[in-house]
Amino acid sequence: MKVFVCFLLATTLVRAAVIESDICIYGGTSGGVAAAVQAARMGRKVVIAEPGMHLGGMTSGGLSAVDIGDPRTVGGIAREYFSRLVGSYGKKLEWDKPFSGNGGPATGGAYSIEPHVAEQVFNEMLREAGVDVRFRARLTSVRKDGARITDLVTDEGSVFRAKMFIDATYEGDLMAKAGVSYTLMREGNSKYGETYNGIHYTEKYTPRTGHLMPGSNGRVNGGQGVWDRDFPIDPYVVKGDATSGLLPLINEGEPGKPGDPASGVQAYCYRLCLSTSADRLPIAPPADYDAKRYEIVVRFIEACLANGDDMDLRWFSKYDELPNQKWDFNTATFGGNLPGASHAWADADHARRAEIAKEHENYHRGLLHFLATDPRVPRKVRDDVKRFGLPKDEFTDNGGWPHQLYIREARRMVSDLVLTEHHTHGRQVAPHSIGLGSYGTDTHEVRRIVKDGVVTREGKTAGGRGGFGPYQIGYGSIVPKASECENLLVTFALSASHTAFSSIRMEPVFMVTSQSAAAAAALAIDDGLPVQRVDQAKLRARILEDGQVLDARGPDTTQ
Repeated sequence: MKVFVCFLLATTLVRAAVIESDICIYGGTSGGVAAAVQAARMGRKVVIAEPGMHLGGMTSGGLSAVDIGDPRTVGGIAREYFSRLVGSYGKKLEWDKPFSGNGGPATGGAYSIEPHVAEQVFNEMLREAGVDVRFRARLTSVRKDGARITDLVTDEGSVFRAKMFIDATYEGDLMAKAGVSYTLMREGNSKYGETYNGIHYTEKYTPRTGHLMPGSNGRVNGGQGVWDRDFPIDPYVVKGDATSGLLPLINEGEPGKPGDPASGVQAYCYRLCLSTSADRLPIAPPADYDAKRYEIVVRFIEACLANGDDMDLRWFSKYDELPNQKWDFNTATFGGNLPGASHAWADADHARRAEIAKEHENYHRGLLHFLATDPRVPRKVRDDVKRFGLPKDEFTDNGGWPHQLYIREARRMVSDLVLTEHHTHGRQVAPHSIGLGSYGTDTHEVRRIVKDGVVTREGKTAGGRGGFGPYQIGYGSIVPKASECENLLVTFALSASHTAFSSIRMEPVFMVTSQSAAAAAALAIDDGLPVQRVDQAKLRARILEDGQVLDARGPDTTQ
């Protein structure tokens, strides 16, 4: 087993100061790192302003079984990063071959890694590139001169001054402070002529009985996992009595009309890295743990047993093996997701976000404690849960619990180019490709509500894109309208409809868009142009030179 030696990155905790650079990147996410490395390699002075204390976002924050899609679409620094990462384990990735799954989505086992190793590789790449990183740089305001950002100001008074800025946050915080248009709505299907937007109910997640038994991979014929089983469960405190009120963990509200516009974003969760090692740490319940909060889970268990299910832990979390006795835990019908609790996140201040994050943590800790200890839980499930604990060598400054909440969706910019279902399904081609997307349409539930008298997950999709392969992500989707801001690129909260974003939102894609954005920012400085007027021929030539894949048919055929 290879030993990883930690080092102290030459970074600085923010103190009140003026920090000047050519390109300032707000957000030390996976894409923030990719952008910084690209800009530094192009000879630019770069600084990352990271509001937290860690680099890599979800890629080092618990999303350890990485959703790749088609590996052939991932190029540039993202490919370099993942090759280097898995190389730490003596593995080699075959980037020229399509993903081969086991009846499920394109989550590559070869990409399954430990979070602390992922963060170490991010640190090393920035150190080698000579990038200045400032932690605890929490944005409070933006100063502009006309349509140009001049400074971003943090809560302790530091000023980040640059010629170009990149917003690499999940939330689009810099974009919002800069006055750029965005949405938090699930657009109605009629807005862009889509099918899966707005209020949505998917047939395979309609509550029903008679679920099939799974195979050894936890999936039934057709690929649906046992972690995605929806039964007609009574939602009321007293069964059959609506006047008794809703059980905890069920959202209030009307079911709505399918296809109508609606507020709300995908559910968030923590992607836990758990360990079966002898030195694992116990998962303590929250101080206010109350088993009554999980009564709906009891009713789910009753429905599963009535269906003939031989339940184990997979009914409550899909989990994938990682190196060194660790496992990446995903969510389930009743898993880590907390539908509804995510809706206030995007526009919340730092203090409120901390409260929302703690709410998700307490819910998840309580659920795991419930599954491990409550006598109404089948013994096989209880024994299975007890095998796991928090790894002693992960997230060591947070007791083994991830420091990054999984922000699956927050603000989305509204620019002159809005990527829609027509682009992700291949009916339209976005101009001026800066990278490719290839994952399916993967939307986690937005609400857990009452529909037709039973508990129903609203907003969830998990399907393909009509059989279409990789699609282009157009340059226009990462630049604001020229009248709003001319020296900002937005690479995570990019301009896309809710349903299109559900495919785009994968970490390797965000790394790709961010690398291309950094190249565009450097070229804009060279030519003295707003980002909207960057010479697309120059940009294309540069990012192809740097290894980006811009077309599914090959590296140099996109028009």
